[in-house]
Amino acid sequence: MDNVGALNVFMRAAEARSFTEAGRQLGVSSSAIGKAIARLEERLAVRLFHRSTRSISLTQEGALFLESCRRIFAEIETAELELAQIKRAPSGTLRVSLPLVGMLLMPTLSRFITAYPEVELDLDFTDRMVNVIDDGFDVVVRTGEVSDSRLMARTLGKFSHTLVGSPDYFVRAGIPLTPEDLKNHACLRHKFPTIGKLERWPLTAATSIDLDLPTTVAASTLEPLIHLAELGLGITCVPDFAIRQQIAEGSLVTVLDDFIVHTGWFRAVWPSSRYLSPKVRVFVDFLVEHLFPKNTPKTEAD
Repeated sequence: MDNVGALNVFMRAAEARSFTEAGRQLGVSSSAIGKAIARLEERLAVRLFHRSTRSISLTQEGALFLESCRRIFAEIETAELELAQIKRAPSGTLRVSLPLVGMLLMPTLSRFITAYPEVELDLDFTDRMVNVIDDGFDVVVRTGEVSDSRLMARTLGKFSHTLVGSPDYFVRAGIPLTPEDLKNHACLRHKFPTIGKLERWPLTAATSIDLDLPTTVAASTLEPLIHLAELGLGITCVPDFAIRQQIAEGSLVTVLDDFIVHTGWFRAVWPSSRYLSPKVRVFVDFLVEHLFPKNTPKTEAD
């Protein structure tokens, strides 16, 4: 703090071009200012001012040092403003990019809206790659790794894909015991909307055969596949978080759990900053706390 005080004395004197005026601003004598500057020059081993009986002026080194001091105090002021902002209640518009499965996250998002009514959510649902900074998003929720050094990231939770169908469907069609058995079932499959290809079901087979699964229905979003599976029209493969409620209620049951080989991670990503804004901080914390509850029950078809 003594060093910061000395820099402040120097800045006042340099900008006023007067020890007397600097002393008046700081409430001390001009001789006290002169002594403080002399001690600073001695510590830095450089002359900062040209002195005469009538005026002072900066040396070349003093002018360079003044610019450095201005940057230092600007950083201090910015830090104080950011800290003051953090203390405020979360409010304002929060632009969030979510994957197309984001509609399945709506129970969590609706609870956030209730908990933080002063935060206005602006939600964009897309599976395209977005540029967090250039596209102006406050938070982006995606799977996969983050490699951009301009971004901060926090893991929200782990998920795996799950094969599910209704109990009525398995009574009629039988329970598949191996991945090869799926060739005799109605498969409800997700299609990537950007490239039009069917998503591969992440199964490991007892043989090296690459399964060519039949397709009864293909859809670019998961909600209709889940709905059709609940109606007993086939088996679908979806992230486990997407059918948590259906599993708990018994409208869907899982099959072939031991053959699933895929695990993924959801992450929240936001532009790097020394301090998180209140609205980003509470939103990310809320997702971490509520999006992936611990010890989610899972029921497999007998």
